Amino acid sequence: MASGRLHEGVRMLRLLWGTFLYAVGIVLTIQAGLGLSPWDVFHQGLSNRLGISFGTASILVSFVLVAASALLREHVGVGTLLNMVLVGVFIDLVMMTRRIPEMHTFPAGLAMMAAGLFVIAFASFFYIGAGYGAGPRDSLMVVLARRTGRAVGLCRAVVEGTALLLGWLLGGHAGVGTVIAAFGAGVAIQTVFALLRFDVRKVRQELLSESWERLRRLVR
Repeated sequence: MASGRLHEGVRMLRLLWGTFLYAVGIVLTIQAGLGLSPWDVFHQGLSNRLGISFGTASILVSFVLVAASALLREHVGVGTLLNMVLVGVFIDLVMMTRRIPEMHTFPAGLAMMAAGLFVIAFASFFYIGAGYGAGPRDSLMVVLARRTGRAVGLCRAVVEGTALLLGWLLGGHAGVGTVIAAFGAGVAIQTVFALLRFDVRKVRQELLSESWERLRRLVR
């Protein structure tokens, strides 16, 4: 029983560390000053129009995506729910500290953008490896692919393209960094996963009901 609790504790710490790193990576890409990733263009646009923080906008969008995925009968995990809230909270906290400065030259911005993408890739290693379920945006892409029969990559492109367009119309900052983020994120993740010898296909993502039942057994 003690070993089971220790194992679950390590998994949860891995999940929380991953969500925190993910938020740090996002802030790095924001402060690079070259333009935001497609989803973050949307978050910034909502933030500007609604007068809310960037993190709150991220939480709001995540909530809508989780609700939509649930209505489409996509499974939700503990990681999905924690991602929905904590990434946005951590983004606001990191930005409030003002420890990550804004870059004002292209070389410095490019270096910070690359750093942000690799931090997000490491965050994905910790977060996905915890096995507590996919994030809100990943869940939507998966359910769309399943419902339409189209490739996940195509569904991702359509979803992110829509988010980018809406965010741009709302006044979000799109630029060369948006293109770098769109194409560079995959390269960063592939590089980090290869270095760490992490095969995402071997990780089984646990359902919310399974996590709840496991917790009940451990606290008895």
